[in-house]
Amino acid sequence: MTEANGTGSLGSGDRPRPVGASFHQMWRDLLPIGRHPASHGYRRFAWSGVDGDCRAWFEEQAAARGLRYEVDRNGNQWAWLGDPAAGDAVVTGSHLDSVPDGGAFDGPLGVVSAFAALDELRGRGARFTRPLGIVNFGDEEGARFGLACVGSRLTAGQLTREQAHRLTDGEGVTLPRAMEAAGYDPDAIGPDPERLARIGAFVELHVEQGRALDLSGDRVGIASAIWPHGRWRFDFRGEANHAGTTRLADRRDPMLSYAETVLAARREAELAGAVATFGKIAVEPNGVNAIPSLVRGWLDSRAADQDSLDAVVAGVEKAAGEYAAAHGVDLAVVRESFTPVVEFDHALRDELARILGRDADLTVPVLGTGAGHDAGILSGSIPTAMLFVRNPTGVSHSPAESATEDDCVAGVLALADVLEGLTCR
Repeated sequence: MTEANGTGSLGSGDRPRPVGASFHQMWRDLLPIGRHPASHGYRRFAWSGVDGDCRAWFEEQAAARGLRYEVDRNGNQWAWLGDPAAGDAVVTGSHLDSVPDGGAFDGPLGVVSAFAALDELRGRGARFTRPLGIVNFGDEEGARFGLACVGSRLTAGQLTREQAHRLTDGEGVTLPRAMEAAGYDPDAIGPDPERLARIGAFVELHVEQGRALDLSGDRVGIASAIWPHGRWRFDFRGEANHAGTTRLADRRDPMLSYAETVLAARREAELAGAVATFGKIAVEPNGVNAIPSLVRGWLDSRAADQDSLDAVVAGVEKAAGEYAAAHGVDLAVVRESFTPVVEFDHALRDELARILGRDADLTVPVLGTGAGHDAGILSGSIPTAMLFVRNPTGVSHSPAESATEDDCVAGVLALADVLEGLTCR
């Protein structure tokens, strides 16, 4: 049953294979956590009470399977079959946090599927020759503190302790304060090269955030690369004044410059075959009857290659500067985050294709993606790969995010085959 109503329900049909029942039970238990009753979307923000409930769910799943459970210095959760100190471990998983009013599948599908794949392998009587780990990376979406993949960035040394300590949410709460409130030590965070050195491969399963698989008719795909992408903050500073008494000719209204820049971003993206989105805005003083003194907008842009991305951002900055000058507004542009193109490990990617290609009835296309993931962050430190599960609507970061039960089970079985091929040699 497709999740057309956006509630995350997978239906209740009985399935002949144990993996279906295993997946469904976990999905049903996780589904209500953090779902907003009005929007039906999810508000699972890092280090919040809801995040704590998600983390408790993960720990319970690990305990129910007799796995060794641990939390690393950066707050990422791990469940181990075998001793990770033995090295050359295979790890799978994703994240449990969400964007504001996000969908049910982005992140959780990978974590639930990881546990379900382990159940499937145990049902097959698999004999593991490498340690197998399941991970929930913290604060992947960056919804609270404005930076994506904080847990994996810290682990990989792409974010320093000092930089992390400066992160602040919209209510002025710092990351250290939020971690302390959740019972974790913010002074312990930082690079974890010893942990990464024990991992021989990381495979992340994720719902596709697009329609490539739906258009091709395939249930599961393999990722080739993640487009280069980043976030830029545009600060337009004008002059606050009375909305009813200030002549149009006398105004220094930063909202005009911002609005024109939004349109410019769309034009530049179309010209480059890329995407560009102003999806967040902050206005001061934010009064209905006041001309703004500051309009701050955040640009998210992504492209298939670096040159195209550079062209989009340069074009948007140029247009913003011209609009600001025309309206007597000051402009500052700050790059808040950037991730270059990520080519997933070719040998591991080819191994996944070989393993899944043994089933003559299963075609496995290879496709790129414009979405960032923990697998992309870790790719600079360890071999990583990704599997995608079909999303019939292509909608993501929304309550309308969707996947059918059959496709989810197909994803679990594909992941189980991959893990068996990598850990039972």
